Amino acid sequence: MTNQKHLSLKQRMLVAATLFGMFFGAGNLIFPVHLGQLAGRNLIPATAGFILTAVGIPILGVAAIGNTHSDGLQDLASRVGKRYGCFFTCLLYLTIGPCFAIPRCATTSFTTGIAPMLGDACGGRMTLFLFSAVFFSLVLFFSLRPGNITLWIGKIINPLFLFFLGILIVSALLHPGAPVSSTLPDASYQSGALFHALSEGYGTMDAIAGLAFGIVVVNVIRQMGVQDDAVIAGEVLHSGILAGILMTFIYMLTILMGAQSLGLFTPSDNGGIALSQIASHYLGQAGILILAVTITFACLKTSIGLVTSCAETFEKMFPRRLSYHAWAVLFTVFSFLISNVGLSTIIRYSVPVLMLIYPPAIALILLALFGKHFDHNHKVYLWVTVCTWAASLFDFFKALPEELQILLHLDTAVELAERFLPLFSLNLGWILPAVLGLVIGLLCQKHQKTLQAFA
Repeated sequence: MTNQKHLSLKQRMLVAATLFGMFFGAGNLIFPVHLGQLAGRNLIPATAGFILTAVGIPILGVAAIGNTHSDGLQDLASRVGKRYGCFFTCLLYLTIGPCFAIPRCATTSFTTGIAPMLGDACGGRMTLFLFSAVFFSLVLFFSLRPGNITLWIGKIINPLFLFFLGILIVSALLHPGAPVSSTLPDASYQSGALFHALSEGYGTMDAIAGLAFGIVVVNVIRQMGVQDDAVIAGEVLHSGILAGILMTFIYMLTILMGAQSLGLFTPSDNGGIALSQIASHYLGQAGILILAVTITFACLKTSIGLVTSCAETFEKMFPRRLSYHAWAVLFTVFSFLISNVGLSTIIRYSVPVLMLIYPPAIALILLALFGKHFDHNHKVYLWVTVCTWAASLFDFFKALPEELQILLHLDTAVELAERFLPLFSLNLGWILPAVLGLVIGLLCQKHQKTLQAFA
C-alpha cells in the first residue's frame, strides 16, 4: 500500500464512525437522560459540564496516544514509571471491563428493556439472575470464538439503535412533557450545575476508554496508508473532532429529552428506568420491545468487545500466567456476579472509583498532549501523577456512600479536604495539587539540566 500524506474525507469519516462506534453504546444514553432529569431548567451549564468530560476529554485521550506515538496505554503510562504503566493499565481495563462497564451492559439491558416488558411479572433479582446468565453465556460463547459476529451486530444493531433513538427523540421534542423553563432542578443542581455534571460525564467511562482504545484508531489509520507519525497524530485529532460533534449533538438532545420528561415522571433512580418510561409513553409497548431488542444487542456487542479486549491485554501483560481463554472465562464469570447487584448499585459504587482514577487519567492526557514543551521529562510526569493521585484520594472518599465513610472513619478526612483543599467542593480539588506537581517537576528538570551542563 502506498504511503499517502493525509486521509481522504471519506476515509476520515470512516475513522470517525469507527471511533464513535467504540465510544457510544447504551450506557452513553442512561447518563445524559438522567442528567436532564436532575438539571431541569439548569440544563445549559449542566450540558456544558457533561460534554467536557464525556466528549472533550475522551477525544483528547485518543489524541494523546497518537500525539506521543505510543504503542498503547501501557506505553504511555510507563512515562511515569514501568511499574506504574502496568498498574494503571490493569486498573483502567478492569474498570472499563469486568468491574463496572461489562456488568453495567447486562443490567442496562435488563433495566431498560426486559424489566419494563415483564412489568409486575418481573421477579426482581431472580429474573435478573436468569437474564444475566443467558446474557453472559452468549458473551462467553462469542468471546471464545473471535469472528465477525461483533462486526455484523455493529453494522445492523448500531444503525437500528440510532434510528430508533432518533424516532424517540423527535417524538419527545415535538410533544414535550413540560417546557424546560418550568422544570425544577434537583437540589444538587440548583447551583454549580456545570461542575456537578462533570461527574455524570465520568460515568460514561469514555475518557479512560479513549486511552485504552486510542491505539486501535492509530492502527486503522496506518492500515489506510498513512505512516508518518505527525500526520497520524493530526488525523486522529481530526477524526476525533468529527466523532465528538456527533456525540455532542446526541447528548444535547437526550439531555433535553430528559429535562422535558419531568412534566411526565418524577426523577428516576437511574437513566435506564427513565429511558424505558419515556419510550413507553411515546411509543407504547412496541417502543419498549424495540428498545429492549436494540439495547440488548448493542450491550451484547459491547460486552463481547470488552471481554475480548481485556483478555487479550492481560494475556499480553502476563504471558506466563493464564491463556486468553482462561482470562475470558474469568472476566465473564466475574462480570456475571457483579451484574446481579443491579444497575443503581453498580452506578453508585462506580462513581467513587471514577472520581479516583479520572484525575490521574486527565493529568496523563494533558501531559502527553503538551509534553513537547518539557521534552516529556520523566520527573514532570512523576510529580504531576503523584500529586494528582494524592488529591484524588479525597474525591474518592467523598464519593463513597455516607454510611461507608462513617464506617471507615473517612468523614474526618473529607471535612479536612473541604476546609483546606481549594475547589474540592466542585470535584476539582486535584487541579492545584497537579499544578504544584508540575512546578516541582519542572524545577527538577531544570536542576537536572544544570547538573548535566556542569558535568
